[in-house]
Amino acid sequence: MSPIVTTTALLALSNVFMTFAWYGHLKNMATRPWYVAALVSWGIALFEYLIQVPANRIGYTQMTLPQLKILQEAITLTVFVPFALLYMRQPVRLDYLWAAICMLGAVWFVFRGADG
Repeated sequence: MSPIVTTTALLALSNVFMTFAWYGHLKNMATRPWYVAALVSWGIALFEYLIQVPANRIGYTQMTLPQLKILQEAITLTVFVPFALLYMRQPVRLDYLWAAICMLGAVWFVFRGADG
């Protein structure tokens, strides 16, 4: 498997953990003290980092740092929107589409090559 595909898959998985670490406690632990939610989130985030760090090291063999960052941000939006809609039951907003279009533009600009 190519380093770019491996990096993308690992970053997608790490973003699932990251999203739950950052926002899952808002639904699951709303009645618990904040420090309990923080400890649980840190535990989840540990798994996120165990996936994200190797993903970035693999990706950096083929991509630039800006490319890695923009890829990660695009993946974050791709993971966050279904999480917000399906898990957190947030309403669908047209702003999600506009944000996605902006992220696609960012991905295009950063990966278009050195000739631009």
